[in-house]
Amino acid sequence: MLTGLLIVLLPLILGYLVRIRHDGVMAWINRGVNASIYAILLLMGVSLAGLDDLGGQFARLGSQALILLAMTSACNLVALGWLSHRLRLPVEPARSVAGAPTSKLAAMAGSLSLVGVVMGGMLLGLAAGQVLGEPLFGWAERLSEWVLYALLVLIGCQLRNSGMPLKQILLNRFGLAIASTLAASSLIGGLAAAPLLDLRWNEGLAMAAGFGWYSLSGILIGDELGPLLGGVAFFNDLGRELLAFVLIPLVIHRHAALAIGYGGATSMDFTLPVIQQHGGVSCVPVAVVSGFILSLLSPPLILFLLSL
Repeated sequence: MLTGLLIVLLPLILGYLVRIRHDGVMAWINRGVNASIYAILLLMGVSLAGLDDLGGQFARLGSQALILLAMTSACNLVALGWLSHRLRLPVEPARSVAGAPTSKLAAMAGSLSLVGVVMGGMLLGLAAGQVLGEPLFGWAERLSEWVLYALLVLIGCQLRNSGMPLKQILLNRFGLAIASTLAASSLIGGLAAAPLLDLRWNEGLAMAAGFGWYSLSGILIGDELGPLLGGVAFFNDLGRELLAFVLIPLVIHRHAALAIGYGGATSMDFTLPVIQQHGGVSCVPVAVVSGFILSLLSPPLILFLLSL
């Protein structure tokens, strides 16, 4: 298992060592990350189509994802609610922000499109499986591994060239506090959910260690524990983001740390426009630092936990 950890972690480290100086190259890397995510989620759907008793397995997937989401969210809300009373973050009145989604449905559209990709992969797998048979699902798993390695290299490049110096990250005590609280409470929730999901303790922790980064957690979990649990991790973290879009406008003025932290790793990208729109510019550095730390922590932590 430790060998598998090193094999998957090595591309992330190699990508982090690469410094990009041209905006055009970074644009291509960003497009490559998006394309890789869609490709792997499509292949995840194909792999799910190969499960026996697909209807029953899919119902199990949904119920397990709901259990995991409920346990981790409960722990997150309690811990971040407590932190909100300890940290007094400056929040500005809600206002229009250029590029921000105009409605909750618009904010969720990108996330929901990824669900469509997984479902499309399942339909493709069911149709192609009638012709190609069982070898199709083996090819899909092997191909998804190679695309995963490429994705990890590109993500390493993104993190290194995000424009966030480590000094700036470490000096932002608000972002550090929020990220630490979200990570610790998520792991407690995953540990509590493990017996309910019939998982080993380290597997429960790994399932909760995506911190909202659904496009990566589902891939890493699925690669080690199979497509069913990969789907559980994906829908758990996707559910976190969808709930964050609803939660942020409701609580950010009274519980800013909770609003920023609940989105997890997505607070530096997908939920950031909503945070800025409802919490003001002063919340942006805190959200970016918190999301960056969780994004940096999640992949190696998942892989380490799965190696135990």
